[in-house]
Amino acid sequence: MKTGEEKTTYAIPLEGVESEHGAQIIAKGLKSVAGIAMANVELNNNRAMVKTELPTALTDAVKKIRDLGYGVTTIKQTYPVLNMSCASCAISAESSIQSQRGVVSANVNYASGNLQVEYLPNVIQPHDLQQAVQSVGYDLLMPTDSHQTIAIEEIQHKQFEQLKLKAVWASALSIPLLIIGMFFMDMPYANEVMWVLSTPVVVWLGRTFFVNAWKQARHFSSNMDTLVALSTGVAYSFSVFNTLFPQFWHQRGLHGHVYFETAAVVIAFILIGKLLEEKAKGNTSSAIKKLMSLQPQTVVVIDQNGAEREIQIEAVVKGDLILVKPGQRIAVDGIVTSGHSFVDESMLSGEPMALWKEKGDPVFAGTINQKGSFQLYAQQVGADTMLAHIIRKVQEAQGSKAPVQQLVDKIAAVFVPVVMSIAILSLAGWWWLGGENGFTLGLNAFVTVLVIACPCALGLATPTAIMVGVGKGAENGILIRDAESLEKAKQITTVVLDKTGTITEGKPTLTDILWLDEMDAHRSILVGMEKLSEHPLAQAVVNYFGEVSFISVTGFESITGKGVKATADGKEYYVGSKRLLTESGITISNSLLEKENVWSLSSKTIIWFANQTQALAVMAIADPVKATSAQAIQRLHEMDKEVIMLTGDQEATAKNIAQQVGITQYHAGFLPQQKADFIKQLQADGKTVAMVGDGINDSAALAQADVSIAMGKGSDIAMEVAKMTIISSDLLKIPKAIQLSKRTVSTIRQNLFWAFVYNLIGIPIAAGILYPINGFTLNPMIAGAAMALSSVSVVSNSLRLKRIKL
Repeated sequence: MKTGEEKTTYAIPLEGVESEHGAQIIAKGLKSVAGIAMANVELNNNRAMVKTELPTALTDAVKKIRDLGYGVTTIKQTYPVLNMSCASCAISAESSIQSQRGVVSANVNYASGNLQVEYLPNVIQPHDLQQAVQSVGYDLLMPTDSHQTIAIEEIQHKQFEQLKLKAVWASALSIPLLIIGMFFMDMPYANEVMWVLSTPVVVWLGRTFFVNAWKQARHFSSNMDTLVALSTGVAYSFSVFNTLFPQFWHQRGLHGHVYFETAAVVIAFILIGKLLEEKAKGNTSSAIKKLMSLQPQTVVVIDQNGAEREIQIEAVVKGDLILVKPGQRIAVDGIVTSGHSFVDESMLSGEPMALWKEKGDPVFAGTINQKGSFQLYAQQVGADTMLAHIIRKVQEAQGSKAPVQQLVDKIAAVFVPVVMSIAILSLAGWWWLGGENGFTLGLNAFVTVLVIACPCALGLATPTAIMVGVGKGAENGILIRDAESLEKAKQITTVVLDKTGTITEGKPTLTDILWLDEMDAHRSILVGMEKLSEHPLAQAVVNYFGEVSFISVTGFESITGKGVKATADGKEYYVGSKRLLTESGITISNSLLEKENVWSLSSKTIIWFANQTQALAVMAIADPVKATSAQAIQRLHEMDKEVIMLTGDQEATAKNIAQQVGITQYHAGFLPQQKADFIKQLQADGKTVAMVGDGINDSAALAQADVSIAMGKGSDIAMEVAKMTIISSDLLKIPKAIQLSKRTVSTIRQNLFWAFVYNLIGIPIAAGILYPINGFTLNPMIAGAAMALSSVSVVSNSLRLKRIKL
């Protein structure tokens, strides 16, 4: 990186640029970005060089490159943010990161307490991000080892216990203060006693409010701490003045009221509210904690000598041979090498039935072995396991912002300055128009307005509901990548389904067989021949018969395009098409021919088995419809969703599958781009489209759709493109995802409604709008309790999502 006098040249590492033409397209696109003085692409080094003095220009450059269809090498990371006390804090911390050169995107979620950041590693490093956050009064917890999750939980637990201690002490000191202030104001030395009791609450227990407010003020910013510090600080300072110099007011014919109990009780209420808020916020992330607890801490590894030894999970590497005993959780992703057992994979699929695992079968971290025992070869360990992938996706989704949250953030950013202005105007107005008690009433209004205003309720309204909603989805086998897809799912009008692997099982299966004269010997010969065949349909026959003993055949010969033949017990046998049998002069009975006609009408593939004189059996192979597909499609119809099937398969097969599952609209012979174009046309017609697919050929359509849903047993590319993944590949999860979206969005709206209504009603009353009508002024202590209650009520309402049944 070279530094000039004003502008700096930066390198942006590129992906997927393979030609000079592509390089020219990128260079031309970058020159159109505001703030970039120079741009060229070094194809040999696979990087773009840009010269700029604007911090935001690099971010815009990365977006431009991606818009042009090329990739940029970046790092995405999540860091816990420490010392945040309200939604305004999250905005302040986010702004400090977003303004740094080399940061592509930054999102600080107040509810989860995490920063999600994407940055260019050759321009900025994590310690630079930490310094940026520290400069505005917060901190980032940097990963130092594999125990970061434990470190985070320890810090959060320690902070919770400290907050709990402060809340208990503040309450203990505020209760006698409240009693004296309300019932024993005239007792000797009442003001002095209240001064002594309130000082530890304000100066010690409420110290963090003042420290954080000062940090914000140094950066010409403000947050919730600013409101608390100003209100309680003014109340306390005014009370100290009146206690030390009561004659100042007496000489003016006024009585100098003290507000020691107000300052202390407000801090006590806010600390109690924050304690309840933190506890509730901890419950919203319980899905993550449950997922993290699924991985065992130790495993038994078998060394080269066959000896068993127990090691920590962090020490496991790819290629280790691991022993899994009955009842144990599986620690890593791998392949069974010996032994067999049933394994409960409900944490992945949501299905209660345990699956049979034997040599060659895959097993996954976090799933539970049943009564058997087996050894597995470790393929994916640590952060590469499917469980770790799910945890990351859930964390990213819980930390992402719904579109409505972006509006809330803008409101929260100006909320505190507006409230401070209203408080000052209230004080000035009362002082000017309130007569002899104008200053006292004005001070009461000033303190109460500052206390009752609650940006926290606004800040928590959306992210807490999103966190619980995403967690609920994960518990039900629905992996939601971001908040936007969760919010959009309720708007879906049309569901477009791929056929193979989505509606159907996605693999050929022998569905029917009719024997002319069934014999064990014939069955063994058929399996023996198909085990030697390389045809993809042969495996379906082998799978159908399972562990049937087979006869080793001789003279095995593959007849291209027709089938195979082999010799067993001195006789020739054939497996293949009807054409193979007729050309070999083999007779076929009418009963077998009739069955062939029936199965052919269902678009099934027909395979024949014969000896050298007659057909012995006819078999039908198809990609069967999943057991729940028809029920899921019926449920979508009941929800008034239009359901369309797109497939690259032939018309007859598409028609048959559509009839089986109750779909009236379908299109066959579609290429991948045609699927994407079809969805684009639906969107042009004003429809909100969900695309459900499982293969690489669906990726373009998934990217085009408003809500993209991938089958969990499909391709990695489909799951990477999709915003939702159905882990079990069960279509019944789609109506559940739509229902979850409706309930989550409904909860967000309820939260925002009450948060806005609370502030719209509370702030004018605190300012004294009712005083000219009925003489009512709001006590700051009541305002503090109301503010705490508003935050807790919003979080509690979000937690109700955990109890819904999908």
